[in-house]
Amino acid sequence: MSFAALVRRRYSVPTAASQQTGWREVSLMPRTMNDIMHPGSEPDAGFPHAPEGWSQAVAERIAESENLALTDDHWQVIRALQRIFDRDPEVSVRTIHDAFDEHFHASGGMRYLYRILPGGPVAQGCRLAGLKAPAGSVDASFGSVQ
Repeated sequence: MSFAALVRRRYSVPTAASQQTGWREVSLMPRTMNDIMHPGSEPDAGFPHAPEGWSQAVAERIAESENLALTDDHWQVIRALQRIFDRDPEVSVRTIHDAFDEHFHASGGMRYLYRILPGGPVAQGCRLAGLKAPAGSVDASFGSVQ
């Protein structure tokens, strides 16, 4: 008997769904490095584009260290940044600014975002979202807030 067959035989669980054999295989191999480093941890359901190792608790700790109380708008910024960076890891600051200004237009656009994220919507938002801020978002000569 091969090793793979032995593992399948030993680590299969009974199930009523399988009418043919009455058994289904259970994968014991981790799928990502995050599964190896943090066994049993599940990604946050509301954050499907979150980087590995990031969780809401991480964002809350960062916010606490930066004297921020996270609101629904903060979480919208975090979700949006994670989604944007998932699609294009080399996105420009201008693209993010334009997207935020349009999305939060009814609330006051970028002016409102600078009020709720005084460290800069892109730079501080990226820190909270567990992302590397794009070039130019933390450069004082570019006009960002540090």
